[in-house]
Amino acid sequence: MAEGRSDRRLLSELAAEFAGTAILILFGVGVVAQVAAGGIGDHDSIAWAWGLGVTLGVYTAARISGAHLNPAVTVALAAFKDFSWRKVLPYALAQTAGAFVAALLVRWNYSEVLAKVDPGHTVKTQGVFSTLPGNGTLPVTQWGALRDQIIGTAILLFLIFAISDERNSAPLANLAPFIIGLLVVAIGMAWGTDAGYAINPARDFGPRLASFFTGYGSAFRDQYGGLYFWVPIVGPLVGGVVGAGLYQLLVARFLPRTDAPEPGRTDAPEPGRTPEPAAQAG
Repeated sequence: MAEGRSDRRLLSELAAEFAGTAILILFGVGVVAQVAAGGIGDHDSIAWAWGLGVTLGVYTAARISGAHLNPAVTVALAAFKDFSWRKVLPYALAQTAGAFVAALLVRWNYSEVLAKVDPGHTVKTQGVFSTLPGNGTLPVTQWGALRDQIIGTAILLFLIFAISDERNSAPLANLAPFIIGLLVVAIGMAWGTDAGYAINPARDFGPRLASFFTGYGSAFRDQYGGLYFWVPIVGPLVGGVVGAGLYQLLVARFLPRTDAPEPGRTDAPEPGRTPEPAAQAG
């Protein structure tokens, strides 16, 4: 019986991760398609739409799964916050699937204008769906992009841990998703040049796969012809652990400790999940 409840709970969490990541991609990939194919907007609108997509995705899934929406977040929570390692792969697959399906919807909706701007579906509009070194135009190598992804994701996870740490000055009144969205806007505005600030393996690989299946034969390669898809996977996974570890080392261990849970208590929320409101907790 308990095993059945556990399986149903995991299924609900995976559904929430799928939905939240899909919301993120609908706004994020959608705005890049609008700018690149429709000529409406600029880098600032891209940064803001990605940030708002994160905010709305987190509000979608937070109560059920904690709204990781990013394998780098899930791995960092497992490494430092006792999130269950057995859930890491299922969460990552659900996040990638949500990104894949949402990117297919964007691809379908923008099919006419993408075909007009780039009939061959080349690297010219490949960046609508997935990232490239130097955004496909600037002289950045794969190793430079890897460096960028490690640093950018380290910043992301360092600050996510700071924002969500109840022992620190955590936002009140359920504002954390909004603040995290602003964090993504800031990263986009400050760290978007070298590798398009993927900072999320699911955000990059899901849409990359969707573009490959819908005509972008070069989806897994960069503008130089080299295999590139691994960079926005490995970089964020490494950078997320680095950033979360630095927060634990430099800040968390100096914060005042909260009261320990009562002996035998088993109803504390799992790390990475949003606590239930007091009216529902009992």
